[in-house]
Amino acid sequence: MTNFSQTAAYIWSLADLLRGDFKQSQYGRVILPFTILRRLECVLEATKPKVLAQVEKLKGMTALEEEAREKFLLKAAKQSFYNTSSMDLSKLGSSDIKTNLLSYVDSFSRDAREIFEHFKFAEFISQLQDANLLYKVVQKVALTDLSPAAISNHDMGLVFEELIRRFAESSNETAGEHFTPRDIVRLTTSLVFMEDDDALTEPGIIRTIYDPTAGTGGFLSSGMEYVHELNPDAVMRAFGQELNPESYAICKGDMLIKGQDVSRIKLGNTLSDDQLYADRFDYMLSNPPFGVDWKKVEGTVKDEHTIKGFDGRFGPGLPRVSDGSLLFLMHLISKMRDYDSKSSATLSSGRGAGGEGKNGGRIGIILNGSPLFTGGAGSGESEIRRYVLESDLLETIVALPTDMFYNTGIATYVWILSNKKDAERRGKVQLINGVHLYQKMRKSLGSKRQEIGEDDVRRITQTFGNFEAVESYRLDKAPDEKSNRGRQSSAKKKAEKKTFGSKIFDYYEFGYRRITIERPLRLSVQFSDERVATLRFESGKLNAAMQAIWERILNPTVVDEATSPEVPTHSTQLKGLVASSTTDFGKLKESEAEIRAMLKADFADLKEKQIKDLLDPKTWAAQKELLDIAIKLQAVIGNDQHDDFNQFGETLTQAIKEADVELDTKQKKQIIAAISWTNPDAEPVIKKVIKKGEPNYPYGTFEYGGQIVEFKPDSDLRDNEDVPLTEGTARGANVDAVNEAYFHKEVAPHVPDAWIDKGKTDEQDEQVGIVGYEIPFNRHFYEYEPPRPLQEIDAELDELSGEIMEMLQEVHS
Repeated sequence: MTNFSQTAAYIWSLADLLRGDFKQSQYGRVILPFTILRRLECVLEATKPKVLAQVEKLKGMTALEEEAREKFLLKAAKQSFYNTSSMDLSKLGSSDIKTNLLSYVDSFSRDAREIFEHFKFAEFISQLQDANLLYKVVQKVALTDLSPAAISNHDMGLVFEELIRRFAESSNETAGEHFTPRDIVRLTTSLVFMEDDDALTEPGIIRTIYDPTAGTGGFLSSGMEYVHELNPDAVMRAFGQELNPESYAICKGDMLIKGQDVSRIKLGNTLSDDQLYADRFDYMLSNPPFGVDWKKVEGTVKDEHTIKGFDGRFGPGLPRVSDGSLLFLMHLISKMRDYDSKSSATLSSGRGAGGEGKNGGRIGIILNGSPLFTGGAGSGESEIRRYVLESDLLETIVALPTDMFYNTGIATYVWILSNKKDAERRGKVQLINGVHLYQKMRKSLGSKRQEIGEDDVRRITQTFGNFEAVESYRLDKAPDEKSNRGRQSSAKKKAEKKTFGSKIFDYYEFGYRRITIERPLRLSVQFSDERVATLRFESGKLNAAMQAIWERILNPTVVDEATSPEVPTHSTQLKGLVASSTTDFGKLKESEAEIRAMLKADFADLKEKQIKDLLDPKTWAAQKELLDIAIKLQAVIGNDQHDDFNQFGETLTQAIKEADVELDTKQKKQIIAAISWTNPDAEPVIKKVIKKGEPNYPYGTFEYGGQIVEFKPDSDLRDNEDVPLTEGTARGANVDAVNEAYFHKEVAPHVPDAWIDKGKTDEQDEQVGIVGYEIPFNRHFYEYEPPRPLQEIDAELDELSGEIMEMLQEVHS
């Protein structure tokens, strides 16, 4: 056992004993806790006599509190954990080994014991006993030398990480829930740490590292390992929180093996119960779950956003409930140490989390594509991106290849954030396109079919470190091999062009100001029989149900011209509606059961109050009264079409007087809705005439008919335009001029009657238009490729047609 991989392989060989009695995905659940148990035992071996002696002393101190008793034992053990049993794995015997082993594990201190509880170690001990394997496993583990003299904390950490990796790969159907692939971890860690020269070179420097979705501790381990490789004398303090109990147990065991204070590793939901709420950190690394909803913690998160605002974690806004990725991003930002260039030089003295030093913080987080662009201007997602960009926290985003994770093949991105940017990076964001930097794996692990090699990691980190724009160039990489499964087409398919590039943008180039474009409402009106007839029924949600009740159940008798001389010129439908009276609605009561059954079958979305309204004769009588009024107005106004709604208003007012009818606001609104429709050839409807002395706004006022007026907008024609932000408009300066210039260039030539809605303003700068931010990564790296020549396409189609004919011949034969 000369190196960590050989040691890990030897320990994993326990699987040979388990094969047949346990599933492959269960091997790690046995091997990992036994490895932790043996390492802890070996670490405590030197001080075990002192601990046992201290146990004897404490037996007489019955009044001593548990916390004080633990401090005495920790001091005797000279570790952050202890064991009070006189047994070890080699002394458990074979006759009562299960009882002895459980007693031995229960003798550990609280933090260590909790690891085995979350592994459900007792259950697996019982399964091993039932399979007659417990003694054999214990004997093999007891013969493994994991003492500090044989293997250091650092090397033991590497051994345990290798075991975790094997466990994740053996259960790859769930690996993605708690394990981030090592190549991704390595890349992200490199990007986060490469800017801190002190941490990588200065002896004795202290740094803190934090992962709010710790999983099995891969990011924490990688961060500490990265620094240790370059600066063995640096001190790294790990903090983390994990939701899954088994992953938490693995992470805590790993940190305990590395000599970390495991009280800094917490169990629970980071979003709803931040158990390290008072701490701030130097480095943060995270791979939160992709596209997972946060409905379970919605109430807690919304309360924090509403009550605490920017004093809490979620001040900028909240994303949609279906994807909580950006919540983790905001949580990490809230955990960054403050930065003060004057005081950061004193940090080598080494303050722990929550200390007074202001050396700033750096974040590396892996997200899917959704946080880049989901949500329009003013949405929670856009406001979060706005906060990140306008606060100048985002340094770079690296696009990763697909098929990089165990449980998903979607596109993913590494975001690097910092509140201590170098001068040349301030106000800038670097995008690095690494989607083709991969090599195919010989054997897929779940959805993971590709990995990033060391050369590609180096290419990305150098590009980031140099902060340089790199014109996209073709990579010297072989084309992907075609699948050898099934019938292969002889038609030639153009190989994907593999490129690499980097671009640098000003932060405001990702922003825009969404202005609302209105166009005037143009209405025509006509008192036609068909339109007047619609007034017999309620508008809105009751309309269709009311018509159905009329046609299927009430079924009024349609009269002819001879029986209805008072409306001789009207259509048959309107005559029937006019002839019906309030006395016809006695059937409503008689047919209530039948009506309810019909409504339940065909209009299930109606509420009980609405059903009662439909069964109430007053509802029907009110509509009958409105129909009668409309017919009287029709008699005065006539059936002609009017294309100037402004003049028609005067006509209607005069007709109401002549017909001697009364209309309340609701009735008048329903009549106009029934007899009017939008018509692009009609005159625009005036909303307001601007009188002399009133302010004449630059948006939405027109000279019309010798007056300055505002038109009513047509909601169906409403549209939005995204005006790119400039350095000035990003700060709320010169907004009107830029909006107007864009409007006159892009909108007015096509729709000259349009205007900008001055009422839609941004909440933050109160200027016209709502500010939004998105990062269209793929658009910035899109390269146009002209289509292939038609002759080539025709030849390929002929080839494919020939193949199809051959296949059909095989079927027929």
